[in-house]
Amino acid sequence: MKKLRIGVIGVGHLGQHHARLYAQIPGGSLIGIVDVDSKRAEALAERYGGEAFPRVRDLLERVDAVSVAVPTSSHHGIVKECLEAGVHVLVEKPITVTVSEAEELVALARRRGLVLQVGHIERFNPGIRAVRAHVTRPGFIECHRLSPFGERGTDVDVVLDLMIHDLDMVLSFKPGTVEEVRAAGVPVLSPTIDIANARIAFSSGCVANFTASRVSTTRMRKLRVFQPDGYITVDYQARQAAILRRRIGPNQRPEIHMEPVKTHDDEPLKLELEAFVEAVARGTAPVVSGEDGAAALALAYQVLDAINAFVQRHQQER
Repeated sequence: MKKLRIGVIGVGHLGQHHARLYAQIPGGSLIGIVDVDSKRAEALAERYGGEAFPRVRDLLERVDAVSVAVPTSSHHGIVKECLEAGVHVLVEKPITVTVSEAEELVALARRRGLVLQVGHIERFNPGIRAVRAHVTRPGFIECHRLSPFGERGTDVDVVLDLMIHDLDMVLSFKPGTVEEVRAAGVPVLSPTIDIANARIAFSSGCVANFTASRVSTTRMRKLRVFQPDGYITVDYQARQAAILRRRIGPNQRPEIHMEPVKTHDDEPLKLELEAFVEAVARGTAPVVSGEDGAAALALAYQVLDAINAFVQRHQQER
C-alpha cells in the first residue's frame, strides 16, 4: 500500500508530537511542517524528516493529509483551507470556536469525500479501549478531570479545554438525547472559567456528573460508569481500568467482585494518528468524526450556558 504523504500544521506543545509520531508510523510519510515560528519548524523538520514550509498552501500542494494543531481560534480557517484543497484533516479538539463553524467544516468534508477527524485523544486511551465493550447500560457516570494551572490552553475556558474530553466520551456511549443540563463554575486564575461542574440527564435515564478544574494541586483523569450489575472504572492517566460486578458471596449476601482487565501501555496519540492514517487509506469513517466533534462542542456550550445562568442568579442574589 502506498504511504500517505502527511504534514503537520502547528508544532507547539502537542503538534511536535504529531510530527514525531508520523515519522514512525509505517503507513505514513512526514512530508512537511508549517509553524508561525519558522526556526522551530525547521528544527523539527530536521529532527523528524520532511521540509519546513513557509505557508500552509505550499504544504497542501505536497500532501494527502494533515494534522492541525494550532490555537483553537485558527482551526476553522486553516481546516477549511485544507479541505478546500482536497486534503484530509485531523484537527485537535475543540474542533472549532463555534458550533456553526464546526457544522460548516463537517458539511464541507462530506461534500468533498474527505476524512475529518477530531483529536479527542481519550477515545484511544488503552484503559477505555479495554473496557468499552462492557459499557452497555450506563445509569450513572462520573468524570473527574483535574490539573494544576498552566498557561497552555487558557485561550479557552476549562469546559472547552478539559471537560470536553469527557463530554465526548459520554456521548460516545450513546446515552440518548440531552434532557437537562445543570452547571456551575467560576474563574480563579484566568479571565475565563477555571473550575466547573455539570450534571447532565439523558433520555435513556442515564445521568452524568462532570468535574473539571485547571486550578487543582493534583492531576486526575478518571471515569466511573455505574450499571445495574456493577461498575467500570478507568484511570486515563495510569492507562488502567477495572470492572467491578455484583455477585452473591458464600454467605448469600451481595458483594463486589473485581475482574482483572488487561491493558496495553500504548501511546494514545500514536493510536489516534494510526487510526487517522488507516481511515484515510481505506476511505472509512474515522473513530472520532467531525460530527462527533461538533456534538461535543454543542454540549460544551450547553454547559457554558448553564454556568452563565448560575452566575447571573448568584449575582442577582447579592
